[in-house]
Amino acid sequence: MANVDIRIKKTEPLATPAELAKKFPVDEKTAQFISQSRQTVNDIILGRDHRLLAIVGPCSLHDRKAALEYALKLKQLAKDVSGEMYIVMRAYFEKPRTVLGWKGLILDPWMDGSYAIEEGISQARSLLLDIVSLGVPVGCEVLDPIIPQYIDELMSWSSIGARTTESQIHRNLASGLSVAVGFKNSTSGDLLNAINAIKCAYNPASFIGMDAFGASTIFRTTGNECCHLILRGGDQSPNYYEDDVELARNLMVSNELNPAIMIDCSHSNSRKHYDRQKRVLRSIVDQVSWGDTSIRGFMLESNLFSGAQKIPDDLSQLKYGVSVTDACIGWDETERILVHACELIRKARLEEGNALPL
Repeated sequence: MANVDIRIKKTEPLATPAELAKKFPVDEKTAQFISQSRQTVNDIILGRDHRLLAIVGPCSLHDRKAALEYALKLKQLAKDVSGEMYIVMRAYFEKPRTVLGWKGLILDPWMDGSYAIEEGISQARSLLLDIVSLGVPVGCEVLDPIIPQYIDELMSWSSIGARTTESQIHRNLASGLSVAVGFKNSTSGDLLNAINAIKCAYNPASFIGMDAFGASTIFRTTGNECCHLILRGGDQSPNYYEDDVELARNLMVSNELNPAIMIDCSHSNSRKHYDRQKRVLRSIVDQVSWGDTSIRGFMLESNLFSGAQKIPDDLSQLKYGVSVTDACIGWDETERILVHACELIRKARLEEGNALPL
């Protein structure tokens, strides 16, 4: 008999999505809230709701206590800015890596390279359930194509990262997800891959996956009309300026796509300087105030406290409320710039409404 799986050291059983859902069930009230928040997000992406979709939160979640404290603060802020923005908490558990590094709470919940994946999935679903039960909608990045079976019923929005936008697997998956999906432009700054991804996800697809009971299944999708483009900058330059947005909008229209654009205030748009995110937001506010209707939202990396930290060998030395991945702005700055942004947009819209006809 030929040797098989010669590079597999060990296999372990994994609880099915149905088993985990039974352990952490979604009650009727929470399910209704998620349904309503999904509809609001969809309405913004499709241009039926004038507000901006604001995806705000830590680069990644690693601490339940800090995440819930952040969610409570975000809930109050969401009420304060609800006239001009609809806030969804960024709740990312999977981190794509160019080479090496911590891959997120789902794959490595103990942050020590032990890869206790079943525990990570359980922690992620439990934490998402706690956040949405507070009345805070969540958005997640989809990386592993199996993971959505465990958590997708809790999400109100999702994204496909710059490194996976070209993946046919993720394009097919997006076409069947029950939430709006944003595709990021390539790390080079190229838009065409994301445009092609949106076109693919708009249309029906068929692919192989795992169902809620752990069985191999053929999924046949309807297509997802709420897919949109996320401008995250490129290796050479940012792409949030007016000319960049115009180029993206025209490219989407020429490809017969809904010109729905979200702008990532972090990553290459801020040149990896977290404190520059407010510059990007200021440009977004200016463009929206001057009447750009293709910008439907933005992303902001924010945490309880500013900056970032490396993961120490002694986890008791971790600083509370500070990112262990990309650096984030702190809560006080988050609150200040979002409230100010809303005031500027509200003022512009009032002035436009009161303007005399020429």
